[in-house]
Amino acid sequence: MGKSAYDRLVDALVAEGYLSDPALQQAFRRVRREDFLPPGMEMESAVNAPLPIGGGQTISQPMTVAFMLQLLAVRSGDRVLDVGSGSGWSTALLAHLVGPAGQVYAVERIPDLQRFGQGNVAKYGYANVTMVCGDGTLGLAEHAPFDRIQVAAAAAEVPSALRSQLKVGGRMVIPTQDEDLRLIVRRAKDEYNTTIYPGFLFVPLIEGK
Repeated sequence: MGKSAYDRLVDALVAEGYLSDPALQQAFRRVRREDFLPPGMEMESAVNAPLPIGGGQTISQPMTVAFMLQLLAVRSGDRVLDVGSGSGWSTALLAHLVGPAGQVYAVERIPDLQRFGQGNVAKYGYANVTMVCGDGTLGLAEHAPFDRIQVAAAAAEVPSALRSQLKVGGRMVIPTQDEDLRLIVRRAKDEYNTTIYPGFLFVPLIEGK
């Protein structure tokens, strides 16, 4: 029996260098994109492009998700904040990567989408995920600090709350509305290093519920 179209997509991402980390390769093969799409769209899971999931939102392009997660460099046992969790695909990938000793906190602003994502993640039975509906620009101070923060919507500027909730030594990956992707590493209490990767278009990050 031949490989599925999705598995061939993962093979291509590996060959192109977007999935060089073996743990990330395993996560992509285990946490399958079709499980996070609206009914009737499962056959499109191997399309290497953003796809609509309702509410004017999208599930991100697999290549972009892979690139962001490689930059994030999640480790087993990490505490991770996932802002703009949407379909729940990245949340489940993160849950796989942090393992039973880690914890993922996911925030989605749109109630219907939050319920959709929570239902999708529940298919995998992860006990290390907490999903809430709220304003992701505020982070989740009650669960901070975080080893890693991933944001899946473009910010006009990096929210100060997210900066402050990042551990020293922690990493945040966030797109901005100038179509850049930023890797922010907190080097000390008041020292952040930023690396910019141009050419990434995301839906906007919106404040408020």
